[in-house]
Amino acid sequence: MKIHEDNTFGALGSAIGKGLLAGLAATAAMTLSQMIEMKINKREPSDATLVVAEDTAGLKPASPQEKQQLSQEIHWSYGTAWGIARGLIGLTGLKGIPATLVHFGAVWGTALVMLPKHDAAKPINKQKPQEIGIDILHHGIYAVTAGMVYDALDAGSRRERKVKKILASLKGFKKGIK
Repeated sequence: MKIHEDNTFGALGSAIGKGLLAGLAATAAMTLSQMIEMKINKREPSDATLVVAEDTAGLKPASPQEKQQLSQEIHWSYGTAWGIARGLIGLTGLKGIPATLVHFGAVWGTALVMLPKHDAAKPINKQKPQEIGIDILHHGIYAVTAGMVYDALDAGSRRERKVKKILASLKGFKKGIK
């Protein structure tokens, strides 16, 4: 039995793997931006992740140390998992800035809906402009980093070469029409 090299499940697995790596890198970048911003603004870490975890899964940390550890575990898991969405976006052939904008919209849009729903944050219309700007900054850093890492990992892939070949043939077809 001959296995076809360019198969759907292989492409899906590759996109998910690259997406997870991109999500991990993006979570690291977002975490760093949050740490810098918290230091500048003298802000304590958010407990939004714990509020959502408690509301959805009934998780309750027993101590302050456990609270911080659980918050970090959820933050890193959630951010890394969102990389899968970037991988799926990449499967469509979308890359660069357009893919980053779609990914940003999905990640930030989910936060705008999910956090107020679980009383972990105020709805956007009740937030101060500075709070919204900081949230956009952190999520933007996440999306840009995920996009750059994913596109770097995906550069030169068979799928990318196939898309370029199709685009080149369409350009040749368009020239033939003139």
